[in-house]
Amino acid sequence: MAIIYGAVLNPTKQELLSAWLPKQSWFPPEADAADLECLGAYRFDDPAGAVGMESHLLRLDGHIVHVPLTYRGAPLPGAEAGFVGTMEHSVLGDRWIYDATADPVYAAALAAAILQGIAGAEVFRDVDGTLEPVPAVVTVRGSGTPGAQVPEITTAAPSTAGSVTTIAAGNVTLAVDHLPAARDSAAGAHTLTGSWDGQPPLVLASIG
Repeated sequence: MAIIYGAVLNPTKQELLSAWLPKQSWFPPEADAADLECLGAYRFDDPAGAVGMESHLLRLDGHIVHVPLTYRGAPLPGAEAGFVGTMEHSVLGDRWIYDATADPVYAAALAAAILQGIAGAEVFRDVDGTLEPVPAVVTVRGSGTPGAQVPEITTAAPSTAGSVTTIAAGNVTLAVDHLPAARDSAAGAHTLTGSWDGQPPLVLASIG
C-alpha cells in the first residue's frame, strides 16, 4: 500500500525531472525536458516501509519516457551516481531522490513483481487522517507465477546501453527500458508490462 499526502514539495517532481533527465545518456537529445507531459505513475511497496518507489510515465516529443525513482529519508551509501536531488516534503521532511535502478530496494521489488506476477501497489490518499483509495491511472503486472521463488537482493549495480539500464543484483539481472515502445520481449524473458489510457501494454522491464 502506498500513501499520498497532501504535501507541498520543494522542488516539485516535475522540476527535479526537468533538470535531471537531460543529463541521462538515454534521454532523446533532440527533446526539451520542459515539454514533459505526465501520463501517470505506478508504485511498489517496500516491505520495511522505509523507501518510497514511484515510476513515472511521461510523453515527450513522441517518446514514452519511463523513469523509476526512489524516495529515501537519508542518503543511500554507494549510490552517488544515481542521485537525482533532494526535496523538502512538508509532511515527511527532507527526502533524497535516486534513480531507482541504483537502489537495491527497488531491484528487489521489481524482481518480485516480475517473477511472482505482482501488480503495482494500491495507492491511497491521506485526507485528514482518513485513507481514501486513488484509482490507478497506470496499471502494471509481472508475467511470473504467484509464489515463485525470488532470490534475495541486497545490491544493485546499474549499467546503461541505449535506452535500457541493466541492473546486476546478485544472482538476478534486470533490465529497465527508459524509452519503451511496442516490440516483442526476448524469448524466455519474464516481463513487467504497463498500460494506461487505452495504451496497449508495453514492456517496461524484464528478467532474462
